[in-house]
Amino acid sequence: MRSLTPLLVALFLPAAAAAEEIGSVGYRFKWVGPNDRIVVEAFDDPDVPGVACYIARARTGGVRGALGIAEDPSDASISCRQVGPIDVQRVAQLRSPQEVFSERASLIFKTTQVVRFWDARRRVLVYLSYTDRVIDGSPKNSVSVVPVGLN
Repeated sequence: MRSLTPLLVALFLPAAAAAEEIGSVGYRFKWVGPNDRIVVEAFDDPDVPGVACYIARARTGGVRGALGIAEDPSDASISCRQVGPIDVQRVAQLRSPQEVFSERASLIFKTTQVVRFWDARRRVLVYLSYTDRVIDGSPKNSVSVVPVGLN
């Protein structure tokens, strides 16, 4: 029964986009442990087939980074594109705003998130990336727009 518990929990959690690492570059040398780096990841919008987003963000290296206990900077950049057909009727029925991606940026208190908005007047999906923290968030953000159903 113990082996089924994680599976049952996963079945009842909402589906979240999983990021795929595209690549990274080092930007700060560390004498011990991995260097600080900027990572580029891609994820597909879980509710809008045909939209992919690319997010670039800093990852802290060193011993703390290698152990997974470092706090990453709050800087992130996002770019989203149409990569296939988009169902306009389905998009119009989506909840707005809605979180489409979330990943931790520290051991427990900080996350990098992407929230999607539907701008019906302009017929665009707006993707906002930002980092929040339980006590003190950051106003640093990035935005990307994907036109929907424009000929």
